[in-house]
Amino acid sequence: MEWAWIGLAAGVLGLIYALVAALSTLKKDPGTGIIKEAADAVREGAEAFLRSEYRILAIFIIVVTVILWLLGKFTQSMNPWAAFAFVLGALCSMAAGYAGMSIAVRANCRTTVAAKESLNAGLRVAFRGGTVMGMTVVGIGLVGICVLYFLFKDSPDFLSILPAYGMGASSVALFARVGGGIYTKGADAAADLVGKVEVGIPEDDPRNAAVIADWVGDNVGDVAGMGADLFESYVDAIIAAMTLSILAFSSGLVPTPRAGWYVPILVAAGGIVASIIGVFFVSTGGQRMRDLLWALRRGTFVAAALTLVLSLLVVLVLRSHIGIWYSVLAGLIAGIIIGESTNYYTAYEYAPTRRISEAATSGGGTAIMQGFAVGMMSTWVPLLVVAIALLVSYKLASFYGVAVAGVGMLSTLGISLSTDAYGPIADNAGGITEMAGLGGEVRERTDALDALGNTTAATGKGFAIGSAALTALALLLSYGFAVGIVKVEEGKLVISGGIESSLLSAPVVAGLFIGVMLPAVFCALVMEAVGRNTFVIVEEVRRQFREIPGLMEGKAKPDYARCVELSTRGALRRMVAPVLVAIVAPLAVGFVLGKFALAGFLLGAIGAGFMLAIIQANAGGAWDNAKKYIELGHFGGKGSEAHKAAVVGDTAGDPMKDAAGPSLNIMLKLMSIIALVFAPLIAAL
Repeated sequence: MEWAWIGLAAGVLGLIYALVAALSTLKKDPGTGIIKEAADAVREGAEAFLRSEYRILAIFIIVVTVILWLLGKFTQSMNPWAAFAFVLGALCSMAAGYAGMSIAVRANCRTTVAAKESLNAGLRVAFRGGTVMGMTVVGIGLVGICVLYFLFKDSPDFLSILPAYGMGASSVALFARVGGGIYTKGADAAADLVGKVEVGIPEDDPRNAAVIADWVGDNVGDVAGMGADLFESYVDAIIAAMTLSILAFSSGLVPTPRAGWYVPILVAAGGIVASIIGVFFVSTGGQRMRDLLWALRRGTFVAAALTLVLSLLVVLVLRSHIGIWYSVLAGLIAGIIIGESTNYYTAYEYAPTRRISEAATSGGGTAIMQGFAVGMMSTWVPLLVVAIALLVSYKLASFYGVAVAGVGMLSTLGISLSTDAYGPIADNAGGITEMAGLGGEVRERTDALDALGNTTAATGKGFAIGSAALTALALLLSYGFAVGIVKVEEGKLVISGGIESSLLSAPVVAGLFIGVMLPAVFCALVMEAVGRNTFVIVEEVRRQFREIPGLMEGKAKPDYARCVELSTRGALRRMVAPVLVAIVAPLAVGFVLGKFALAGFLLGAIGAGFMLAIIQANAGGAWDNAKKYIELGHFGGKGSEAHKAAVVGDTAGDPMKDAAGPSLNIMLKLMSIIALVFAPLIAAL
């Protein structure tokens, strides 16, 4: 039986559900007056940014496509059809990001209106809008892989063509994440610094010219950017497992090499079905944060349980080794633990974040120090969990099990990404409520939804980083097989190359140090870009307060469009340098220092990047929620000295958690997939 048809059907089912969710969301009342005006401004700004970004991406895609085609045409090491797979991956990633964002910018005003009715109504509209992104990503991702399977399954070069699909997805994701992150954090930091700290007006106050740009950034960075990010994680995990299918067969884990292809496809298919069912369990009748958080967790846990059942069925039907199912289980458990760990270190219900709020009473310096301490302490759980998942899956199903564990962690992405994409919708809804002056009760509801969104966003980032580490490790193992560092002889794994391939060899150590260094340089470039964008927007907001008569008194409207334009122009110009560094570095190391040095480079980059990404994401999330905890009335409340210090910490953490940190996990996978795509050429040279 051709089992890949089930994968294709599940992908199409995910897309159908996304369409139904989109139509259901659009049927809700979008509001009138200021509510609709604000939402339209956000939509227009977000769509304009993506159009401009995609024009730049089109140039990049054309150049890389030509290079891949020429290499395939004039060398014997690569297949020219890799160029087609690259284009397909890039277009699928762009389509997924755009589709999810286009609904998110229309769901924000509808969430605002629904929140007038009840908290549960607002939650359901915002979450339904988020499911469009979640289901679109998994649907398009799996359909794309299945299309390539049916086109090239009989080609001897299939497993060298397939990684180019992931390379296309990863390239788009890095542009989207870096560009969107620079945009959103520049506008967000500028709005906070001038509005809250200098002028002393509330967050999302309509007099602040950077407010609309801030809301636009939530969508281009945390919806389109995050969607593209997890799209490439999803497809890269499946690709990594499929490229190790020969190992699975030779080790007796699957009855045929093609069964090694079917396992990740069918596990992902089961995850889509389970995620759709899990969505129906998301609702709440309570008003507390605990009730809201449990509403989203309930759907995720139901989806995870169903995925385990369906994955066991896959293993039994394909007559595969039971260790493969345990690897799926290890990946799922690792994902849940990482998510809960992130929640503990970033949510204000727990001690770490409250200690940051308390430290803010002594000033911005102590708030910064305490936040960094929380971020660094938070690394021990994810790193230890990924290490254990790696060891368990390797023990049970060799390197193939490691790759399948990554698939297992991402199998419920349909619903876990939905809870993440929900956050920016709720955030925008809260801002629109403030701008429209809808009153205290509605604002309390949207504040609760927004606070939940901060928690789900932080949890989602932790999940994304953890899955990135496991996926990048699986891709590194695939690279090892592709260049001949690791071989299978008589059913056993053999490391070839002698001393050259050991950690004691000079090329490997040199590559390791370069790999450790690169994440820090990459983050520095992104952070500097955010800082420059922030400066430009700060100056513009100050100018408008200074030069527009009656603006401070609320008698005149600011020029929102000018801030949107400046944010867009600056982000698109400044995203190029960090992206090029991530693309050029693995190729330079591989072609100059050789295949063993490139293996060391990837290993160093994955380890250092994983840790650095967690520190930045969790420290930033904790600073954000520490500020919100003070705003609830603790340690002096809004306007107090502690609040001002917490705003400084939040401003410092914003580019870490929403720009540099999340971009790192894409960089790790992009460098790994580039190494895998060019592995035949590197090995030949």
